[in-house]
Amino acid sequence: MPITVAALRETAAGERRVAITPEMAKKLRGKGLRVLLEHGAGRAAGFPDSSYAGGEFAGRDAVLAQADVLACVLPPEDAALGLLREGSVVVGQLRPYGATQRLAALAAHKLTAFSLELLPRTTRAQAMDVLSSQAAVAGYRAMLIAAEASPKFFPMLTTAAGTIRPSKVLVIGAGVAGLQAIATARRLGAQIEGYDVRPETREQVESLGAKFLELGVSAAGSGGYARELSAEERAAQQQALAEHLKSIDVIVTTAAVPGRPAPKILTAAMVEGMKPGALVVDLAAESGGNCELTRPGERVEHGDTVILGPLNLAAGAPLHASEMYARNVCNFIDLLVHDGALTPDFDDELVARSCLSHAGESRFDG
Repeated sequence: MPITVAALRETAAGERRVAITPEMAKKLRGKGLRVLLEHGAGRAAGFPDSSYAGGEFAGRDAVLAQADVLACVLPPEDAALGLLREGSVVVGQLRPYGATQRLAALAAHKLTAFSLELLPRTTRAQAMDVLSSQAAVAGYRAMLIAAEASPKFFPMLTTAAGTIRPSKVLVIGAGVAGLQAIATARRLGAQIEGYDVRPETREQVESLGAKFLELGVSAAGSGGYARELSAEERAAQQQALAEHLKSIDVIVTTAAVPGRPAPKILTAAMVEGMKPGALVVDLAAESGGNCELTRPGERVEHGDTVILGPLNLAAGAPLHASEMYARNVCNFIDLLVHDGALTPDFDDELVARSCLSHAGESRFDG
């Protein structure tokens, strides 16, 4: 019997992505694997059942009962985990930090679970890096949201009624999301700056046509992330940033620390010092926000400034987000299947470091 790789219709509120696209279903079948999907699994992402040529479909419970590998975008509900066979594999963004109950359920059902957010940021892992692929979508969409919500045009316009100056846009955080936001703002014609506490990002920011903002604080960390700032560094950063923000029209913040609340970079006082009509789009809203005024999923009007805290932005461009995500998942599954057998190699760093549970034991200590 071939290994069955399955995917369900995602049930989280607002989630429109799917973990297996028609292209990746064909690729998996080409490797000798069976692909089974819940009816309508890809419809919200723009992939109706008819687009999966030669695809197999079943009801939700039947899919779970037959799955050897369940690919998911977000963690399945506990009831779904209970329907998987002992020894089945779950692969996806399983959000392990602080998820004590979910981790216990995975171990109790004796499932082997891999959380792709935990993959090391190495060259070899890039083809499976769901954080990067989905952050690119989020950064793009964050800047589009900013352009729509801002009371100003982004580009310079010369009209019969006079010349409109370009908006001044600042992106805080030069990771994948931040760099994509910078590139998008540049395409839209804004006057764009980028800031990050990691000095090595300067070249990337400037390569996109943006100016790198110098605030005199350096905090390069490990694994491609910034380390947490000391109290003295944070104070110096905020003092320099507060003065600079007085001339900025739009700020997009993207700073995050894995497994921890987002660092607070913008204080209420800094927001109050911004010009009337200024806008903040806080991409870190899901983990508490980079602005202390952010409320996840809400629009906040504080004086003359608007703060937006959008959630799950990648789900808002579900077709391309799914295509990238499904490729990441498919590449990871290649590590688990050898000669037609489901045999994860736990001596492989990528497999070992992303594993949450195996054979009834929890392997995550984060």
